[in-house]
Amino acid sequence: MNFLNEVAARFPDAVSLAAGRPYDGFYTAQDIDRFLAVYRDHLTGRGLTPAQVDRTLLQYGRTNGVIGGLIARMLAADEGVEVPADAVMVTAGCQEAMVIALRGLCAGPDDVVLAVEPCYVGFTGAARILGVDVVSVPEAAGGLDPEAVLRVAHEVRASGRRARALYVVPNFANPSGVSMPVPVRRRLLDAAREADLLILEDDPYGLFGLDDEPRPALKALDTDHRVIYLGSFAKSVFPGARVGFLVADQPVVDASGRRTLLADELSTVKSMLTVNTSPIAQAVVGGMLIDSGCSLRAANRGKAEHYRGNLRTLLAALAREFGDDPRITWNAPEGGFFAVLNVPFEADEALLEVSAREYGVLWTPMRYFYAADGGERAIRLSCSVLDPDQVEEGVARLGKFVRDRVS
Repeated sequence: MNFLNEVAARFPDAVSLAAGRPYDGFYTAQDIDRFLAVYRDHLTGRGLTPAQVDRTLLQYGRTNGVIGGLIARMLAADEGVEVPADAVMVTAGCQEAMVIALRGLCAGPDDVVLAVEPCYVGFTGAARILGVDVVSVPEAAGGLDPEAVLRVAHEVRASGRRARALYVVPNFANPSGVSMPVPVRRRLLDAAREADLLILEDDPYGLFGLDDEPRPALKALDTDHRVIYLGSFAKSVFPGARVGFLVADQPVVDASGRRTLLADELSTVKSMLTVNTSPIAQAVVGGMLIDSGCSLRAANRGKAEHYRGNLRTLLAALAREFGDDPRITWNAPEGGFFAVLNVPFEADEALLEVSAREYGVLWTPMRYFYAADGGERAIRLSCSVLDPDQVEEGVARLGKFVRDRVS
């Protein structure tokens, strides 16, 4: 991540097909004032005095957050996920949710997590910081082969270690863009039950499919509390708020016999990590949820159309540039921000420098997303932060770069 940021800073005129951040045109600083005012009115409408409103926004507040009820309503409206507000922990971005889940689940040196490979580097990086081993499960055409999950879980158990959870991005995964068919989702839940695994479901891109076909969250299909749902408002509101959440409705009986939810137990980790998530940031997100009737799908229709248009533009441009060369292939994701281009040469950091300096286009080496070997001859392309004409220009520059390397 640091390397990509450094390259982008040195070549500011290069078209970035590397950045996976949201499009800047959707946000203004005035949104902060507007949503904050909506949330303050919401608190006043619930009977809070001006002093109580100020205290809610300006003091530390509850460790697990103050907008869990609004998030629970949003999950019910958008995903068909019915959970109590107490099952929701509001975090400082989804990255903190990953750290809390990993620390809470993996307490001993023999505890490991499984993850689909290629894998989002934020998850593997969080595990590395915590000293938690990540065991890879190769990605399949359907996003994941549940039988491979069972095989890897068995191998882990046979080695004397304990697989605690599996990390997956079922919708338009970063980096591959692959999405998991519904039958695979159902079989994965069965496999998790057989292997006694929890599933860490991360869904930052689910709102941005190329169509409106329903893609049920694993959490919506979860009938025995196997899934911990990780959520983010970075793409659906704006990244600067740094608000994410996790849903952990698994029943827990503590040492004293008290019955509670896993989200409550994980609050111990949260309290030692960040104490609580900024109530002001929560208020901004809460105001957006109230303003949209607690439906991110309703609030993001315009954004979804933009990202759909950009992904279609990207795939069409790739077809024009490379359609006559069988040595160069790419996938066709059903949504999200990313696609993968396979090239007949090693695409490493040195070539990225050449691409940026001599051709004015940035991309991401796919090998970053593999624990060991893999991805050496592939690049991740992102189209989220650009206008359609910039996507076209970026792919045209990329085409010249790739053809020169091939020749």
